[in-house]
Amino acid sequence: MEQFWGELLKNRVLWVTLLTWVITQGLKITLATIREKRFNFYWVLSTGGMPSSHSAGVVSLAVCIGKQNGFCSSLFALGCIFALVTMFDAQTWRRSVGVQARILNRIMDDLQEHKKITDNKLKELMGHTPTEVFVGALIGIVVPLLFYR
Repeated sequence: MEQFWGELLKNRVLWVTLLTWVITQGLKITLATIREKRFNFYWVLSTGGMPSSHSAGVVSLAVCIGKQNGFCSSLFALGCIFALVTMFDAQTWRRSVGVQARILNRIMDDLQEHKKITDNKLKELMGHTPTEVFVGALIGIVVPLLFYR
């Protein structure tokens, strides 16, 4: 068991990927706090917003794998495909769900004006814009280049 924890602590790919996620999430919280002029603890674990932590994390993972195993390796190819699928999902399907939630919430507001409805509103910010995904991907490239040794 001691060997397991020792190896886990030495896993640079894991730690740099997590560092990338923490940096990106911290940047997202900072930007939201500046924009809203207040802090909301909900932002710590929320999805959506600028920049995309999902994109930053998966791109960082791919870059770290490339640095460790070579950019010609099958593992790097796997990391790239995983990153592309994740980023595509973040800006298409998850974003579409957020748009649908916004429309349904407007319908609920209209209906509530005429009769009592007790259903809760849906979460509207679920996915990312292409810009949020792109900026997250850039962070996912830069952080491993700075911290992966």
